[in-house]
Amino acid sequence: MDLRPYRHIAVQPIAGTIGAEVLGVDASRPLAAEVIGEIRRAFLEHLVIFLPGQKLSPQQLLAFASRFGDPMEYPQLRGLPECPLVTPVVKLEHERHNFGGVWHTDTSYLEQPPMASMLYALELPPYGGDTLFASQYAAYEALSDGLRQALDGLIGINSSAKAEVTRSREDRLREAGVQSKVLVGKHPIVRTHPETGRKALYMSLGHTVRFDGWGEDESKPLLDYLFTHQAKPEFTCRFRWSPGALAFWDNRCALHNPVNDYHGFRRIMHRVTLRGDTPT
Repeated sequence: MDLRPYRHIAVQPIAGTIGAEVLGVDASRPLAAEVIGEIRRAFLEHLVIFLPGQKLSPQQLLAFASRFGDPMEYPQLRGLPECPLVTPVVKLEHERHNFGGVWHTDTSYLEQPPMASMLYALELPPYGGDTLFASQYAAYEALSDGLRQALDGLIGINSSAKAEVTRSREDRLREAGVQSKVLVGKHPIVRTHPETGRKALYMSLGHTVRFDGWGEDESKPLLDYLFTHQAKPEFTCRFRWSPGALAFWDNRCALHNPVNDYHGFRRIMHRVTLRGDTPT
């Protein structure tokens, strides 16, 4: 961990293992390379960072995200007509399921899942709609030596068609007239982060269906144990959104779960997804 003080931003951790608020940044303005470097350092150290009080058009959000990676299209939803690489994430008053409302890391069913995601709050319910995040470094490091050794050689099969997550996007796909394709990705259950070199669990209730070479029934007992373990409270933080808040999280070592507790209210967010590499 880099222990140098930050010179251009203020970083305030919000929990013991994951999450920090970053202050002193106006993401709508061109930022010096030194500022971008410190934001990235905070992102790598805390896995998810939150920048409150932003005022961003879709184009400004995309420009800010582009300083940290290569924006990509989301495979299951359409972007904004005026800015296709910015995806609206919407739950309307009459809808019961929210988008991605289960513990997951984004689109791990792709051969090269995204490195990171940014989510920007436009319209929020009067209460509820928080997002939980969980450190998968901490989850892996808390396992016994024997279980870590057993998991190190396993490959997970991740599917876009797992029932827990498909329910959460049915409304959006139907309204957009999109035909959903089943996508499957095979990735190590234990992933080595390409920038930090740390090991993390890389699996989730939202997408992982079994271990490669194992049947679903054989896989279920161990997967169920790990799904519960990886979201233990001591590995998590909870973010309460405010208008203009921007979250930036690392999909390679963190899970997230948007809490679906605001039925009857509208929640509108804009998201940018940053292209990643092949997990190893």
